[in-house]
This record gives sequence, C-alpha cells and structure tokens, in this order.
Amino acid sequence: MNAVFFNEYIQTSPRFMTDFTPWTLFVDTGIISVLLLLGKLMRVKIRFIQRLFIPPSLLAGFIGLSLGPHGFGIIPLSTQTGTYAGILIAFIFGALPLISQKAAKGDADNIGSMWAYSQAGMLLQWAFGGLLGLLVLNRIWPLNPAFGITMPSGYCGGHGTAAAIGQAFSQFGYDEILTLAMTAATFGIVAAVIIGLIIIKWGTKKGHTSFLANYDDLPHELQTGLLPGDKRESMGESSCSSISIDPLTFNLIIVAVIALGGYCISKTVSHFMPGFELPVFSCAFVVGIFIKKIFDKTRTSDYVCPQTIGHISGAFTDFLVAFGIASIKISVVIEYIIPLLILLVSGLIATLIYVLVMARKLMKECWFEKAIFTWGWFTGTMAMGIALLRVADPKMRSRCLDNYALAYLFIAPVEISLITFAPVAFLNGYGLVFTGICLAAGLAVLATAYIKGWFIRKQ
Repeated sequence: MNAVFFNEYIQTSPRFMTDFTPWTLFVDTGIISVLLLLGKLMRVKIRFIQRLFIPPSLLAGFIGLSLGPHGFGIIPLSTQTGTYAGILIAFIFGALPLISQKAAKGDADNIGSMWAYSQAGMLLQWAFGGLLGLLVLNRIWPLNPAFGITMPSGYCGGHGTAAAIGQAFSQFGYDEILTLAMTAATFGIVAAVIIGLIIIKWGTKKGHTSFLANYDDLPHELQTGLLPGDKRESMGESSCSSISIDPLTFNLIIVAVIALGGYCISKTVSHFMPGFELPVFSCAFVVGIFIKKIFDKTRTSDYVCPQTIGHISGAFTDFLVAFGIASIKISVVIEYIIPLLILLVSGLIATLIYVLVMARKLMKECWFEKAIFTWGWFTGTMAMGIALLRVADPKMRSRCLDNYALAYLFIAPVEISLITFAPVAFLNGYGLVFTGICLAAGLAVLATAYIKGWFIRKQ
C-alpha cells in the first residue's frame, strides 16, 4: 500500500470523513509516534541538528505541519490535533503537584533573589506583550485585543500554556489565538536554542561561565541525546507488585483521575454559571494539589513515584509539542505575519535584555548559569532551560535548579493565575487593566527584592 493510496483510503473511509471516532485518535497517535521516532533518528544522525540541540518533538511537529492537512496534505492527520493539545495540557498540569518534591533548604537570599528574578521576568513579559499589542499593534492593524499576550503565553508558558490560552479563546470563536500562541511557542523554542547557544559561546569567550571553559568540550551524549551505559539512570521505582497492577499503570491512572476531576469541575461550574468557563488544566492543577494533600495525610504518597509520574508528564509534553505544532494553521500565520514578527522579535529583545542585565543585579553566585537557564525557560520551555543549563554547567554545580525548585513554589500560583484570568480579562474588555496589573506586580517584586537587600550593590 503506497503513500498515495493510504492517503486516499484515510480520506475516503467512512471512519475518517466527517465523524471523529476512536480510530481517528488511533491513526493520529500512530502518525505522530512515527514522526517522533523520525525526529529522534534525525537528532542522532544529523550533525547540524545535534549542534542546535533541537528536540525530536519539535522536529516531529514541523514535519507534521509541513506534510499534514495545514501543509501539503500528504500525511493524513485529522483536524483534531489542536484539541489533543488542549487535553494533554490537563494531564500535564494535573501531574505537577505529584512531581514537586521538598527541595533541600539552601541560602534564603539565593532562593529569594531567584524568586524575584524569575517572578518579575514572567510578569513583565506578560505586561510587555499585552501593552505592545493593545497600545501599538492594535492601532495599526485590526487585531484581536488579546493578540499581544500570544507572545508571553508561547514564550514563558511554552506549548502547554499556548494550548491552554488558545483553547480558552476557541470556546468563544477566536480560533486564531490558538494558532498564534502555538506559533509563538514554536518560534520561542527555536530562538531559545539558537540564541542560547550563541550566548553560551559568548560567555565562555568573555569568561562569564563558572564551569565551562570551552564550548567545544561538551560531551557527545548531550548532542545526540543517547546515554552510554555508564550514565544511564533508573526511570523510577516499582511500588506495586505487577501481580496486582503494573506500577506504570498505577501512576498513570492517578494522573488520569486528577485530569478527569479537573474536567468535571470545569463543566460543573459552566453548568451552574453559563458563560463562565474555568480552564480544565487549572481545575486539574487544583485537584492535583487536593489529591496530593490526601496522599500525604494517608501515607499513600509512599507508593506514588514522582520520577515515574515525571516521565509520564514528559511523554505527554512530547506529544503535546508535536500535536501543537502540527495544528498550526499556516494561513493564519501568513495573514498576521508582519505584526506577529514585530511582536515576537520585540519580545525576544526585551527578554534578552532583562535576562542579561537583571541576572547580574540579582544573582550573587553563578549569574551566567542562572541567566542561561531562565533564558531557555522565558523563551522556550522548562526542559529547554535545563538543557541549556547542562551545556553551561554539565555537573549542575551552580545549584540553580535547587534554588529554583523552592522559588517555584511561590511562582506556580501566579503562573496559574495568569493563564486562568488572562482570557477572562481580555474577553470581557479588561485587557488593559490586566496588563497594567502585571506591570505593577512585576515592578513591585523588583522593589521588594531591593528592599530585602537581594540586589548586588556596587562597592
């Protein structure tokens, strides 16, 4: 069965013509899985891709976008790929409370400065994007008032937040926001990698790096993504006997139950309050916190493996990125290409300035390593930030992640609130108020850091 025949079969089969069926999901998942394997093979074999540290999920998404229904129409992906991204983000956010562990207590000033630096950067990026869209771009082009926040939702939030924001607006008929946010997330990941590696090379030449003397000394496994036998680690612990239930199944169903709980809460609220739709992922996050507290009280947490759930969440994230990029509508991107480029490039410049300037002001130790980590996070994903940190600090001696683990306990509620209330504010005409609050809050965080003495004062 050649590709043309298979494509015609899929398009003309009653199972795939109009109605969405379980077989549609089966075929879509299978196709994306093939593309993920192809992306991994490309990462292992192609030197150019290795040097850019491009993740296989990004490559799979690009292939699906170019050859799928929004591209040349060769690969028979359905039109539901954007919906998959919205569902997967509920699983990912539902797993977050189960993954978080109590980090070892470190220096309070280092944790405080990391919190202030990261929290202010997030808030100011949302404020910058929103104000640029409302006060500048929307006065030149007839754009959706929420056009500007597609940049921070894609940059600082990544494809997960882009899917969440896009789904919230899609419920009210603004489908273009999903495509624009996904495009911003994709653009951000590429920029995070390329510009991040340039920054690291510059840092080694200027002597700013604390642990990397030469960029060319990086171990080969970081480039290919394949670990040799002596560097492999266990994926988790088995807390259940496979005679009763497989440990992977046990951890997976916990995440699934949490995601379902979030969906039920969202639908219940919308039933009693028509027109008010709580995002499913936000509800799933709240349910996850509630379940985690119950598990801790009943000692059930002893049988839940955070490492296993972390890998489950990582698998969902890989599929989300691939499905999310494949769902981008190229026609919408072309329609908004000029204001979108202005928004995305301006966001990159503003983020780069903030990262390089404020890291020196707030980080007393290993400022460069912490700056490169937040650059990857602010423009791509948390995984991309960790990947860039491993390039600059292969043995993780900067304790950047240790400080961030504690700081994020205070950042997470703010991030969830931004994603939850941004669509509500813009859909009800309060976009300028929302961005103004973000700006004031970001400046207030920096003022707090100054008062607490976290800023580095010149001698």
